[in-house]
Amino acid sequence: MSDLTLARAHHFDDAEQQHDAAWIGMWIFLATEVMFFGGMFLVYTSYRITYAADFASASNLLDIWLGTINTAVLICSSFTMALAVRDAQLGKRRALVTFLALTFVLGAVFLGIKFTEYYAKFVEHLIPGTGFRYATAAVHPAEIFFSLYFALTGMHAIHMLIGLGLLARLIVRARRGAFSAAYNTPVELVGLYWHFVDIVWIFLFPLLYLVGRHLQ
Repeated sequence: MSDLTLARAHHFDDAEQQHDAAWIGMWIFLATEVMFFGGMFLVYTSYRITYAADFASASNLLDIWLGTINTAVLICSSFTMALAVRDAQLGKRRALVTFLALTFVLGAVFLGIKFTEYYAKFVEHLIPGTGFRYATAAVHPAEIFFSLYFALTGMHAIHMLIGLGLLARLIVRARRGAFSAAYNTPVELVGLYWHFVDIVWIFLFPLLYLVGRHLQ
């Protein structure tokens, strides 16, 4: 019995139909994610236009170097994820496990750096709420900026955590030989999800860290 037959669920006519259904389902899911983050981006943009100078001033309190490092880390993780998908398609189990593990490590590094940033903002009393402290009179716009900062990056971090869970599952299955050149759909789908999460950060980084810094 072929790998394709073993991998096919009983309610599909053939493995190709199952693969196509999985891809369509993932793209529909990603479309809903685009609408979700798109709404958050729209809220941020409207406030950014309203409080352009104050948002630019507040963004200078973000650590641009940590943000830049995290951007490089995620770009590297997209590369290792792409290599993992390629090795899954070629049936190279050892290389697949290696690149999935590298992607997992890079994702964990990203979250570690991000939580370091969060802790720094806690120490600086820049967490929105009763304990929020800001050096200038524009306290309200600054609090809005940091509220959006934590909302956007926090949701992104949650998606990263989900991605790490998916990667961990793939690593376990790959080590057991669950994927081959004939069947590697789960790796491809997680790859799509991971690239989407990386792309979201590519938008978040300039919006939160770069736009308007030249005004200060």
